[in-house]
Amino acid sequence: MKPLIWVLAIFALALGLVLAIQSNVGYVQVIYPPYRLDFSLNFLIILVIASFAAAYGIVRITLHTLRLPAYVREFKDARRKDKGRRATEDALLAFAEGRYSRAEKLAQHALVLNDAPAVNTLLAARAAQEQRAYQRRDDYLARAEKLAPHHAIARLMTQADLLIESRQAQAAMPVVQELKAIAGKHPGALRLELKMMQLSKNWDQVLQLVTQLEKREGIEPVQAEQLRINAHIENLKHKAHDTSQLTEYWSKMPTAEKANSKVALTAARFFLALGGTSHARQILEDSLAKRWDSELVELYGQCADKDVVKQIERAEAWLKDHPRDPYLLLALGRLCTRQELWGKAQSYIEASLSVESTRAAHLTLAQLLEKMNKMDEACVHYRQSLALEG
Repeated sequence: MKPLIWVLAIFALALGLVLAIQSNVGYVQVIYPPYRLDFSLNFLIILVIASFAAAYGIVRITLHTLRLPAYVREFKDARRKDKGRRATEDALLAFAEGRYSRAEKLAQHALVLNDAPAVNTLLAARAAQEQRAYQRRDDYLARAEKLAPHHAIARLMTQADLLIESRQAQAAMPVVQELKAIAGKHPGALRLELKMMQLSKNWDQVLQLVTQLEKREGIEPVQAEQLRINAHIENLKHKAHDTSQLTEYWSKMPTAEKANSKVALTAARFFLALGGTSHARQILEDSLAKRWDSELVELYGQCADKDVVKQIERAEAWLKDHPRDPYLLLALGRLCTRQELWGKAQSYIEASLSVESTRAAHLTLAQLLEKMNKMDEACVHYRQSLALEG
């Protein structure tokens, strides 16, 4: 619609000029002694318009000629930037495709073209890491610090991540500390610190970082729970040779985490190894009261305390809810053996074997039959236990 309006306007203007010229009968006289010029007013108007147009054209051509070098530079810069963007895009695609050598070369080319220095130096560093070229990786990171000083967080996070990935915990530590000084309690920085502490086996710090990440919703609840369990198990392992340290650590643990089957099983085993049978038994009973676990109940059979009869009664109460649990039946067999209830022990162990044939059950039954002077039967179960071991 607009082009049509412009065309009509131009035609109307042209028509108006033609009519004006036809109706204009004036003339102009220019006297410059001894000369005199006479010409129509219409000619003068056309001459002025033509002169203005010519002067305007000359000025435009002159300006364009003077600015030509700048136009050439702008054109070259535009082409260089376009090539740089394409090189960066190709480098990112090559990295995503797992072609790390090509990704590094393309990132280098983009850097030569001065396109996205922060992105390309960090991309080249990651590509070098994937090729196990650690010196080139460090060179790119140093280059990133010079070329993109305003992107320190991205550089430090990349550097820390790469060092942790290559299991260089000591080298990563000052980088993470510098990152924390700049980014504060940024979830990404906290996750990197968490990885570093796992690598350094600093399990107390792992527990603190998991709590901080949970407050900032920087970690999934399932992952947080698993990290806590692993950290507690590792801490228990470190204190497994000292009863007082083990007892102190266990007493300070949150109740909900004590109830975890893996944590309870680990703690009970260590207490049992240190002679803390009563403590081990209590841990197993508390955990089983919250959640049934066959591994826990099997270990319960090895925690024969002073009052074994009471333990047998408790285990038989569990049997009402878990009548076909082979590990509970085996535990009852072991407790009855400890109390020298030979017949009852044999019945429970055989019941366990009828549900599931396990090496532990065959070996326990063989040892019981040996005590009962049934050597032939004992030898059969010893052989079966050895067969299952293989």
